[in-house]
Amino acid sequence: MPLDRTLPLNSLGFAKAPADTRVVVAMSGGVDSSVVAAMLAEEGYDVVGVTLQLYDHGAALSKKGACCAGIDIHDARRVAEDMGFPHYVLDYENVFKDAVIDEFADSYLGGATPVPCIRCNERVKFKDLLETAKDLDADCMATGHYIQRKMGKNGAELHCAADANRDQSYFLFSTTPEQLEYLRFPLGHLPSKNDTRALAEKYGLSVADKPDSQDICFVPNGDYAAVIRKLRPEAANPGDIVDSDGTVLARHDGVINYTIGQRRGLGIGGLADPLYVVRLDADKAQVVVGPKSMLATRTVPLREINWLGDAPLMSKSEWPIAVKVRSTRPPIDAILRPISDTSAEVELLVPEEGVSPGQACVFYDPESSRIFGGGWIHKG
Repeated sequence: MPLDRTLPLNSLGFAKAPADTRVVVAMSGGVDSSVVAAMLAEEGYDVVGVTLQLYDHGAALSKKGACCAGIDIHDARRVAEDMGFPHYVLDYENVFKDAVIDEFADSYLGGATPVPCIRCNERVKFKDLLETAKDLDADCMATGHYIQRKMGKNGAELHCAADANRDQSYFLFSTTPEQLEYLRFPLGHLPSKNDTRALAEKYGLSVADKPDSQDICFVPNGDYAAVIRKLRPEAANPGDIVDSDGTVLARHDGVINYTIGQRRGLGIGGLADPLYVVRLDADKAQVVVGPKSMLATRTVPLREINWLGDAPLMSKSEWPIAVKVRSTRPPIDAILRPISDTSAEVELLVPEEGVSPGQACVFYDPESSRIFGGGWIHKG
């Protein structure tokens, strides 16, 4: 149905009645996406719920707090039944394994610290699922992410969530301008998670008290090493723990058991100053350790940049920005120096510890809540 310009914009930004606006809601089975679906259904939208089966839900039934597994599919279906809208489950196991899990394992073997949730959003949810939503003739796709989409002078912009403690911008930096035009994030403006749970109670949702997922969905109990050992048995090969000069200090039982910045569990005693893991060399099966000062990083090389600024990235030689180099830290002041449309170097004005290849560096406007995209940290 064509837009009727005489009608006011509805809450999703379309000039037509909610009943004439179809929205696909990506439902993980958790409280956030369930509230989004219930909220839009109550407002009268033509809601279609879709849940992705991402991995063997039979093996995941015993794991609480993992999205897109057996119990979560059941929870999403029940919400749809209670609220009276259709719900579909799509088998994306092969896509998820190829696009997310295999790279996760290979990155760890390469001495990097991957962030699979970003790749899942980039390669599965906001790519294949978004195309499915379009195939269903939906006007837009809504998710339960805590981030805001605001209209600016040049189109849709990505902004941090109102609740800084819930903000998920670090995991959504790779959302493209084209995807952003189609996506909606109805929870991003809420002051706190308590408001979401209050809405779940209001709608009488069975998941109102369901706990938030804490771990990566396909990593039971946060045990990365066990998952990678199963996928890549060679990752458990023993090797040497060495200092920056190559002197052997101890032995290890696989580089997958170590992370950049780790201090405990190295098996090196009797030293005046503590040592930290400063680099992982999977090719040589070496864990490189050194003093804390070696963890400090000022220059961060980036590739696969997704730029969300109004002007082209290469239109300036330098961009004063703020950046996050890990999800749990607040943005810090930096200078972005583009090398190409998809690569750059970031200078941190104050050196940061524990910057690791495989993680994301996300760009923020220092003077507003806007996100300018980001890139992937590599070894340079």
